[in-house]
Amino acid sequence: MNNQISLCLWFDGQAKEAAEFYCSIFENSKITSANPMMVTFELNGRKMMGLNGGPMFKFNEAASLVVNCETQEEIDYYWTKLTEGGEESMCGWLKDKYGFSWQIVPTILGKLMSDPEKGQRVMIAFLKMRKFDIETLLNA
Repeated sequence: MNNQISLCLWFDGQAKEAAEFYCSIFENSKITSANPMMVTFELNGRKMMGLNGGPMFKFNEAASLVVNCETQEEIDYYWTKLTEGGEESMCGWLKDKYGFSWQIVPTILGKLMSDPEKGQRVMIAFLKMRKFDIETLLNA
């Protein structure tokens, strides 16, 4: 059996608007169906669902989506798009305009952190950052 696991995001009436926003940011993304209660969509080929469930539940930092980026240009792009109307946080975290949390992370971070000589300096450097700066991490 091949069970597909997907994410369901709970909105207070903005599910389709949010899906359109997310699909405009990520390549290989599309809305696959929509009705007043829910929207299904794909972000970079990953199936997602938005549910217009009402105001009783809000997003918090206990759940986030991680966007792994190869280049500073990718980090800058996703950071700019996703913080539009949202808010920056520390260490590559942000909340979009719907209150959902994202982590915009350079793919090289794990390698840098595991370097016995540089790992500590890299950690000290990124703890001071909001949006990650790859050059600063490499020079730590």
